Amino acid sequence: MRPLRASRLHRFFHAGDEEVQALRDVSLELDGGELVAITGPSGSGKSTLVACLCGLDEPDGGTVWVADERLSRRGEGRRAALRARHVGLLLQGGNLVRHLTVEENVELAQRLAGRSDRRHRTQLLERLAIAERARSLPGQLSGGETARAGLAVAVANHPAVLLADEPTGEVDSDNEVRVIDLLREEARRGSAVLVASHSDAVAGAADRVLRLRDGSLLP
Repeated sequence: MRPLRASRLHRFFHAGDEEVQALRDVSLELDGGELVAITGPSGSGKSTLVACLCGLDEPDGGTVWVADERLSRRGEGRRAALRARHVGLLLQGGNLVRHLTVEENVELAQRLAGRSDRRHRTQLLERLAIAERARSLPGQLSGGETARAGLAVAVANHPAVLLADEPTGEVDSDNEVRVIDLLREEARRGSAVLVASHSDAVAGAADRVLRLRDGSLLP
C-alpha cells in the first residue's frame, strides 16, 4: 500500500473575468517512512496542493488516493472519515477548536480516530515544549505556540499520512529543531510526511525535495 498518491492534479480559481491556474498537472507519490518537502515561492501553489491532498479542496482535474482509497470526488462525510482515520493535518490557518484547551484538542483528535491515550498526549506536549500551555485556549497562545499545538493534534494518532503547511513559519530556531525532529520521528515510525515550507532547515532534513513554481512541479 502506498499511503499517498496524486495523479495529474489541476486547480483553477476565478477572480472576476480572470482565471488563475493554481495547480498544473501535478503528480506525486509518497511512501511510508519518508519525509518530503515541497518548496517554492509564495503563490506557487503549495497550500493549494496540501488542501487538495487532504480533501479539504477538490481538484478540478486529477485524483488523490489515501491509503489506496480514492479521496477525490467523494462526499464530504466520506472525505472527513478518511482524514480522521489516515491523515494528520496542520494548515497555516490552524487546526485547533477555539473553545477547547490545547490538551482537549489533542484528545479530540484521538477520539475521532477511535482512541484515547493521555500518556501520549502529555509526551507530545512536553516534546514540543508546550506542556505548560495544556489548559490554555487557542486564543491565549502565541503564533509559535499555536503552530506547535496544531502539530501535536496532527500527529496525535501516528497517521499514515502527515501533511503540514509551514509548520515552522512562526517558531524560533530552538522550536524549529523540535518540530523537525518530531516530523522525522513520525517518518521513522512509518508515516508518509509531506511538509510545505520555505525553511532551508526543513528542506535539509527531508529525504526528497519537490519544487513548485507557478503551480507546476519542476523536474
